Amino acid sequence: MELMKDPVTISTGVTYERKNIEKWFFTYKKKTCPATMQSIENFGIIPNHTLKRLIVSWQSNEDSKSSCSSPSLSQSQPCPSAKHDEIQALLSTIVSSPFKVNSIKKLRSIIEIDDEMKDDFIQSNGVEVLVQILDQTIMESSDFVTFRACEEALSVLHQLPITEEEKTFELLSKQESTRSMAIMLQRGSAEARLHTITIFRKMAKTEYDWSFIVQDQGIDFFKSLLELVSDEICSKASSCALEVLIEILRASKKNRLRAIEAGAVCVLIELLQDSNRSKCEKMLHLIKLLCECAEGRQALVEHGIGIVAITKKMLHVSNAATKIGVKIIWLVCNFHPTERVLEEMLMYGSVKKLLALLHVDGRSSTKDKVVKIFKMHGNSWKRYPCFPYDLKDYLGFVNDSS
Repeated sequence: MELMKDPVTISTGVTYERKNIEKWFFTYKKKTCPATMQSIENFGIIPNHTLKRLIVSWQSNEDSKSSCSSPSLSQSQPCPSAKHDEIQALLSTIVSSPFKVNSIKKLRSIIEIDDEMKDDFIQSNGVEVLVQILDQTIMESSDFVTFRACEEALSVLHQLPITEEEKTFELLSKQESTRSMAIMLQRGSAEARLHTITIFRKMAKTEYDWSFIVQDQGIDFFKSLLELVSDEICSKASSCALEVLIEILRASKKNRLRAIEAGAVCVLIELLQDSNRSKCEKMLHLIKLLCECAEGRQALVEHGIGIVAITKKMLHVSNAATKIGVKIIWLVCNFHPTERVLEEMLMYGSVKKLLALLHVDGRSSTKDKVVKIFKMHGNSWKRYPCFPYDLKDYLGFVNDSS
């Protein structure tokens, strides 16, 4: 029960005071771990720098407690929270013991109380402790105990604020950490996946560079995101995944090609039909980004309900949805205007809705795109017998006045 001066970790993951464990191994010639009684073959000893920093932090906070009683010092130095000692004790246990899950659960219940507890946890180097657990998942991915500890660590980390100015972002954006979270998206429980995508959503609001994780995880990363987008049970996970995808696809064309390869266009089109307003706008935005690539436009027009799904949302959901829908149709008309596509647009009502937009008062970028579409393909549509006769005169007016 004494405070450690030189904490070290052995091969079983348990931390001891250096002089004591060395005496156990080399003086008493023991070949087991004192805490777990596991047989040991590797007697290597690694300094536990994280626990050492926790001890130093705890000592400095103990010293500051007396300062809080002094009015002159309490104004310049924040006092620890009411749960400070418990937070420190739990972090020490997490670092030194191989049995981490219960301690992290207790830590989670404390963090949930209020922002003061979160701040205390961060100041106590808690983020560093939990990120180390994430990093262990890469090396010990088949270890169920380590995997469960990682899931619990994410249940704490997702509650913290993540901005570029904070240390939390710096630690979570490390390559090892992002790789661990990507693995968790693919293999974790439903709750762990929600916590992970919540963290990614917060990171997406920063200037985080997604190139490493996309290159490292490839198509599997996009498949796991699309699975979350398709989640009909957890709306929050689905919404977060959409926002993360938008930021990733916005970043580069390579990312869009990977998403297309993962089947993003087909997934989004099929989900679009029954989506609410908020999700509809995000899905349309994603489809628009994908259709900026030839491969994305090809996937859209080859899908049985691609054109009709976009058309149904125009003039039906919101002004934003209509605007994005017109952009998608314009991309298809401009770069992929096959005879079959133009016929589908006429049969499924795309042309009729585009004509309706021409009646909107005033000028806008959306209306300008509609005019350009008719300049390109108006004469083709007029040849079809199903084209509304009462709209032919108006269409002729558009072509003449252009």
